Amino acid sequence: MKNLGSLNKYFVKYKWRLLLGLLFVAVSSKFAEMPGSVVRDVLDEVKNMMGEHAPKSEIMSRVVVQGLSLLGLALLRGFFMYLSRQTLIVMSRYIEYDQKNEIYNHYQALNTHFYKTHYTGDLMNRISEDVSRVRMYTGPSVMYFTSMLALVIFCVVDMLKVNVMLTLCVVAPLPLLAFAIYYVNRIIFKKSGKIQAQLSLLTTTAQESYSGVRVVKSFVQEKNMMRFFMANSEEYRKSSINLSLTEAVYFPAMNLFIGLSMICTILIGGYFAIQGQITTGNIAQFVIYINILMFPISSIGMVASMTQRAGASQKRIDEFMHTEPEIRTQPGAVKEQPKGTVAFNDVTFTYPHTGITALQHFSLHVRAGEKVAIIGKTGSGKTTLAHMLLRMYDTTSGELLLDGVNIRNYDLQELRKGIAYAPQEAYLFSDTIFNNIKFGKDEATMDEVKEAARMADLDKDIVSFAQGYETMIGERGVMLSGGQKQRMVLARAILKNSNILLLDECLSAVDTKTEKTILANLQGYLKGKTTFVITHRIFTSWVFDRIIILDNGTIAEQGTHDELMTLNGRYAKLYKHQTG
Repeated sequence: MKNLGSLNKYFVKYKWRLLLGLLFVAVSSKFAEMPGSVVRDVLDEVKNMMGEHAPKSEIMSRVVVQGLSLLGLALLRGFFMYLSRQTLIVMSRYIEYDQKNEIYNHYQALNTHFYKTHYTGDLMNRISEDVSRVRMYTGPSVMYFTSMLALVIFCVVDMLKVNVMLTLCVVAPLPLLAFAIYYVNRIIFKKSGKIQAQLSLLTTTAQESYSGVRVVKSFVQEKNMMRFFMANSEEYRKSSINLSLTEAVYFPAMNLFIGLSMICTILIGGYFAIQGQITTGNIAQFVIYINILMFPISSIGMVASMTQRAGASQKRIDEFMHTEPEIRTQPGAVKEQPKGTVAFNDVTFTYPHTGITALQHFSLHVRAGEKVAIIGKTGSGKTTLAHMLLRMYDTTSGELLLDGVNIRNYDLQELRKGIAYAPQEAYLFSDTIFNNIKFGKDEATMDEVKEAARMADLDKDIVSFAQGYETMIGERGVMLSGGQKQRMVLARAILKNSNILLLDECLSAVDTKTEKTILANLQGYLKGKTTFVITHRIFTSWVFDRIIILDNGTIAEQGTHDELMTLNGRYAKLYKHQTG
């Protein structure tokens, strides 16, 4: 229950909806309780009138009047019940909306390390299924609990006015009910947390299967994946059924206690009626009150179950919401984009989730406007350099300076706006070609998008599509070839037009002719831009101000093309091997 304290800020935000909703519930409950008194009065009056031999027409007239009053009370109760749902249930939807947005924004603020150690399916489950269960607490659970509390108070107060002893006998089973609810709730809380964890695993399995469906089919692993999914699904089914069996204890227990109260009312009430302490109308009044209390008391189990489920879900949500991003904008940060001067000063970096040291005492100074090639085999630390410049990770030791300012002192938004990145993994969104290219520049015009596509040698491919730039490319660009995906990501980086450009193996899937065309198109565009070309092979048609050969996170060789060829080391061997 303490986990639900995180929701208090939302209740404060929507306090007027909450207070109005609670008021409407209380008024609706009052109108629900009033028929007991009406029935008592009409029965006692009819009995007295029959004893006085009053005309039947007068008796019927009295019954009809009281019947109409019961109808009016039912209509008023329904009206205020409608108002209560329009306030409390709508409030819960607002809270659900706010909570999902808050979680989504927090997810975006978390650093790259977090996403390497958590499953996408689990993240999705917490923002969808867990939030939905919390909504059941902020809306229906609050409404039903308030209704139950109000009805119990109104009915018990009226019952005490009639006969204290009879009232105590009627409510005597309630402490036993409270104990049963407390005991079962503890079990439900533990089982709910386990079920949500299993559901996250199930969602992750399905998500990975859908995303990697081509791999699954090409390796003919449909049956194995189905068996794996069914095994997880079976565990989830067993746990859910087990929880349902536990929750099923509530309703028989409710009926048992209500039945005991009914027996007490009739037996003890009948005795008091014979003694003349109460009237037969009072017995009917008590029976009606017990029936009125039947649903709210029965709903204790439902409310408790929803509350426990919500508590377990909120605990899972809080686990991520209390995870603070390690990389964030510092107070007094520089709110301007870097111009292009880059300096790695004795930088060492070790990945926190693997313990692998990607860079070791790495030092490199690049002037604004220089073009630098970073060449090395897989695992040499090339991509790590790009991630360091984007501040996806912070240095383990040493410092990284941009324009003489430590990268940690830059505003993250401005820093990343000043760097255009074309990664090796061409990630595209399930949207149009136009929207994918202008992803980093919302205000881009169609002419600007077309020019970026032309420079990436993609425009000729796009115009061949029936819908051109409005073509939907499917999930992760499934409608495109590998080379088209890479060129679209390159066009996205070109359109951003930042002072620093990072090209990380972004032409590995294109043929040599296309590569030469793209490099020729970029010659004029790159003037004045600090450019890092990360590659495992040599671009012979480009002239670089400096070429860096990386090996195990350290610089093995560096210099211009001519200097490295004269050195006759690793670069020269790679160049001779590539050019034959």
